[in-house]
Amino acid sequence: MSLTVTTDTQKLPPGEESVAVNMVIRQDPFAITLDASALLAVAVLLVMGMHFADRRVLEFMILFVPIVLLIHNDYLNFLKLGPGGTPPTPTGYARLTWYRLFTLRDPFSPPPSDPSQLPSAGILRQRPLPYRPGPRPNVAGLAPQRQLNQPGSLPAYNRLRAAIEALSARMPQKFVTATSCLEKHGFALFSRHPLNVCGNGEVCHIHTSDRSMHMNLHPDDIKEILEKGWGQRHPMAWKGWIRSPVPTTFTMIYAPRGEFFAGLLRMVTFWCANSVARPHVRRE
Repeated sequence: MSLTVTTDTQKLPPGEESVAVNMVIRQDPFAITLDASALLAVAVLLVMGMHFADRRVLEFMILFVPIVLLIHNDYLNFLKLGPGGTPPTPTGYARLTWYRLFTLRDPFSPPPSDPSQLPSAGILRQRPLPYRPGPRPNVAGLAPQRQLNQPGSLPAYNRLRAAIEALSARMPQKFVTATSCLEKHGFALFSRHPLNVCGNGEVCHIHTSDRSMHMNLHPDDIKEILEKGWGQRHPMAWKGWIRSPVPTTFTMIYAPRGEFFAGLLRMVTFWCANSVARPHVRRE
């Protein structure tokens, strides 16, 4: 079973060139379909191999062919996620395959709180979130990480981007907008004087394909997000002897949907407005 999301034409602010986005986000399961002729050919080759080929060579081929096909299918699924923080090349795919060994086993468990970090508590404790109605969307990928269903609407994306731009314009001494440093694509908000320097002070970025976003949050706020169903942790947000390219507080926020957009817009503005006033840093 495959899930398809086709985006609309992207509308950019006045003065920027309009870009048409027509991307299909799909993940295909590994499957091999043989018609009668192909099935007969495989049977004949197996019989001939058992009689004329070395046993170890035959065993190697029986294992090698499906493994190659499995890797090929997985590589195509990686490409179908679209542009992201990893180059869409065999080298980029090999790098992600290595990182898969260390991914979070449970993206719905919050990271532990560290008393040596500032601030000592998250900002959402003062303003708890409502529960997100409906089931969680299906999510796939590492870098990029994307939703496979429940995409956000284009008007919601434009309103969210406009709100972030307005925040940057209202506090230019604290914030600036640019292309994402972590994602390498897409619109992002940065702190001009970050204390948490991972990602060059990137606060959040929005994905143009599914309209979801990634944010750098306090562990307490991540717990609130997970419990209320608004998002999930990035699978590469681990902490260990292998250094991850993303911070441990990196969290995916699901794409806004219809009447629930207003609540998400208030949350994003609240998080961003406090990201400098209440920096997430470690005490010396």
